[in-house]
Formats: sequence, C-alpha cells, structure tokens
Amino acid sequence: MKGYFDQRLRLDGWQEDSDEEYDISLTPLEPVGGSRRQPYITTVETSGRPVHVRAWCMRVGRVPVYLLDTNLEVNHPEDRTLMNKLYAGGPELRVRQEWILGVGGVRVLRAIGIEPAVWHANEGHAAFMMIERLRELMAGGASQEDAIRQVRAQSVFTTHTPVPAGHDAFSGEMLEACAGPVWKEMGIDRERLFGIGAHPAIPNQFHMTVTAMRLSSRVNGVSRRHGQVSRNLWRDLWPGRPWETVPVGHVTNGVHLATWMASPIMALLDEHVGPEWDSRLDEPGFWDQVLTLDHAKLWAAHVRLKQILAENVREDARRRFAGRFKEAAQVVGAGTLLDPAALTIGFARRFATYKRANLIFRDLDRLRRLLVDPWRPVQIIFAGKAHPADNPGKEVLQSVYQFTRDPEFEGRVAFLEDYDMHLAHLLVQGVDLWLNLPRVPLEASGTSGMKAALNGVPQLSTLDGWWQEGYDGLSGWAISPAGETEDADAADAERFYRILEEQVIPLYYTRNDGGVPLGWVEKMRHAIRLAGSRFTARRMLQDYVQEYYAPAIRGEASGDDPPTA
Repeated sequence: MKGYFDQRLRLDGWQEDSDEEYDISLTPLEPVGGSRRQPYITTVETSGRPVHVRAWCMRVGRVPVYLLDTNLEVNHPEDRTLMNKLYAGGPELRVRQEWILGVGGVRVLRAIGIEPAVWHANEGHAAFMMIERLRELMAGGASQEDAIRQVRAQSVFTTHTPVPAGHDAFSGEMLEACAGPVWKEMGIDRERLFGIGAHPAIPNQFHMTVTAMRLSSRVNGVSRRHGQVSRNLWRDLWPGRPWETVPVGHVTNGVHLATWMASPIMALLDEHVGPEWDSRLDEPGFWDQVLTLDHAKLWAAHVRLKQILAENVREDARRRFAGRFKEAAQVVGAGTLLDPAALTIGFARRFATYKRANLIFRDLDRLRRLLVDPWRPVQIIFAGKAHPADNPGKEVLQSVYQFTRDPEFEGRVAFLEDYDMHLAHLLVQGVDLWLNLPRVPLEASGTSGMKAALNGVPQLSTLDGWWQEGYDGLSGWAISPAGETEDADAADAERFYRILEEQVIPLYYTRNDGGVPLGWVEKMRHAIRLAGSRFTARRMLQDYVQEYYAPAIRGEASGDDPPTA
C-alpha cells in the first residue's frame, strides 16, 4: 500500500517525488470481512471485467472510515493497483478510480449494513455514487424522473474548486469503456445517461461536478466568497437568471480544535476559564474571555512553542546532514541559522502557482533590508509540496528554494522538506505570523490560517477564501484588493512590503519593560477568539447539520431548485 508521496529536493531545488510503501500490519487499518470468508466485499464491473473490492476500516474517535482497495490476487494484474495511489496516471486511470470509489463505495456500505439517511459528496470525484444509487432505483422499477427526485432529496454536494480546470470531465468514449453498458441495467439508452453529466458549454464530455449538481438538492461552496464565485461559475446550468440567484450556498470550512491547538495554549485556557472548557464552547460570550488572557503568560506560552519549532528545525537539519545533504548551503537552507528571537513568518501549503509563494521576492533589495536588519530582523520559513504532475508549481518551489542559498539573506530564508501533518503542527504553533498570498479569487477557503489563529498566530493575507469573511482588523492584516487597472502581483507585493514595514514589524518589536510586545499579544488574543468562535470544525459541522443534513433527513423538498440546462 502506498500513501501520498515523499518529497526530496535536489541540490538545484527541484522536487523529486518518491512513494513510501506501508506495511498494513503496522497501521490502525482493520480488514472488513466479506461474505463466505472472502477477502473482498463487493464487485464492480469496469473496463469489461469484474473488479473485486476489499475494504479496510480505521476508527477516528467514534467514526469509522472505510478505505477501498483492489490489490487482490483474484483481480486482473492491471486492476490490482487501481487504488494504490492518488492523483496517478491520466484521465483513463482517474475515471476508473472514481468509478470504483463511487459505485464500489455504495456497494460496500450496502454490504456491511450501513444505510445513510443523507449522502454527502465532496467534489465531483464522488459523483458516481449518485449514479449507482440511480441505477439501484431504476433497476428496481423506478422511472428516471422518480429516481432522480429520490437521489436528489438525499444528496448534498460540496464543491471545493473555484476554477473550471479543476473539475473532472471525461469523454463519452472514455466513460463508456469504463462503465458501459451500465445504462442497460437502468433501462435507458447511452445518451440519456450521459445527458446527466452534460455541461451546456462543454460538449461531448461527462462532467463530474455537473453530475453531482444535477443529482443533489443542496449544493455549497466552502467559504462565503467561494459560494459567490461558484454561483457565477455554474450559472450556465441555470440559464436566463441572474448569477446571484443560482442555488449554491456556502458552509465555511473549519479546523478541529483539539488537533491543532497546542497544549500550552490549552493549559493557559484551563487556568483562565476553568477546566473542561471544551464542554462550554457554545455558551454565548465564551470566546470573549480570551480577550482577558494575561499578556505575559500568553507571550511566554508562545515563546516556548517557538523554541520547540527551532529545536525541531535544527534536529531535522542535523539528521538530513548526516543522511544525504552534500553542501553546507543545504544545511543553512534547512533553517539552522534561524534566530528564535527574530520575527518569524510561516508560509506552508501546497505549492500551486496561484498561491504565489514567490511573490515576496518581487523586490529583492527591499526584502533583504527587512530580513537582515540588525535591530529588527525578520525570517521566513517555507514548507509545502507541489502536486507530482504540476511542473509550474514545482518551478515556483524551486525558485523559492534558491533564495535559501543566497548569502545576502544571511540564512533568514528557510525551506523545510517533506511537509506533513507533524511539521504543520510545529509551524502553525511556533511561528509569529502566518502568511497567505493567494491570487484573488482563486482560494476556495484555506484552513492553515485558522490553525495558526487557534494558537494565537495572526495572519497576513489577501482578502480571499476564509479571510475575506474572517478579517476584522483586530486579529491580523489584510492586503487590500488590487484595482482593475493595476497589475495584481505588483500591487499585492507592494502592499505586502508596506504592511510589514509600517505595521507588522514595529508592532512586534515594541516591548514593555518585561519584554512583552503588548500590542502584538493583543492581536494574538483576538486571533484565538476569532478562530475559536467562528472557524472550528465544530461550527462547520453544526452548519451542515442544521442547514443541509437535517432538512434532507426530514424530507424537506421546499426550495429544491434543480438545474434547468
């Protein structure tokens, strides 16, 4: 079994991708037994032959998560690796993976006795599960219209991608080779089935997001701004009406507090608001109490987390130096010269071009003056992976890495390799400022800034994704949108430098007699309050239950507004 790829950077900074083989016996995965003691649970017909599907279960708290696997001796050799690796191969492989996920997913749940009251698909990748449920109903005698009505009533669809190119679409020939002739089981012809996935502006393609929208009565984006962008993006499905009225809502993403808030911050809350405060999160005004946290104690907790980050960076660099680093510049670039007392900015996420990790290097002389100031130094830590097939993203990563080797920056730019959840914890808890620079409006939500804010780390970001609704002037800084006649990159870079020079750096280095930056800690307190009160997974799930799941369970059909194109 393989997971997501491991990252290794060459001397020139180019990302190399390698797979890590997992020994399942060393993981918390447990096999889900099939009938008659077979290792597989169900079978899915694809590419003209049966593929046997096995399931593994992992319990996350009280929630079972089921993973699908086709690596069985009974399967054709080409089918055994179908589910081994995410984002592998071209569209031919991808359509087969999504067919196994959707059709196989429904059949596995049926086989183990789980009957969902609501089916929630995240992204169009899972849309075939709606087709399978449609097939079940129509094979049982329901008309296509009645089957669609029943599937829509029980389906919720969340889109996460604000650009057209990010949505899967497959040619009719490709889908027929993968799934044909499933329409015969449904008692309809090929054209009627393919019409469910037809985009009015993209001919001869079976569009997965369109399919999900046609078969879901409730559709949402993942932030307020993303909801607006999505209504405009999908207006062709509801022709002849203003895009503002397209029935796509929003539920803003949130992060799991217990996973991302550091223990020292939790301990501080234990002391300040009382133990078992996590059972009182919904009390009115609860998070307002954070605004009276003791400045010195909050700052001391943050300093300790910053020290933990610095220690881990040094030890990781030591390990890599002993293992494979070949040049001293690699050791410096891994963060060994970082100063625990300097203002530390964190930028860690997927390296995609629209996220603009290299924007801060637009004016090198201006940036260098900020970073190497002997009295008020600044340092920047980068981490993140580019998608294995995203060469432009890899080029951005490489360009950033080159600056870690530039002696003019005196070791104040670092890149930490092989970004994972462990490193993410250290960064969102241990840096002073979280940086996010997406090109507006291409960030659907983003969550790293929420994780940082739970730890009292304010954010500096463009007004996109969650920050467009979260920014309040108290918990961080916003880069105002570029004007219609301005070059967005140039304007955003200029505002970034100016905010650092005029607001961020002076506030951080203004200390009282005890060495505490009172104004900065005030930002920290507001950041914790903002994230805790509005951007947790708890609030997100409450929104889904109240606005989407419960109405579907109650069978509320009012407001159902299916596409008309």
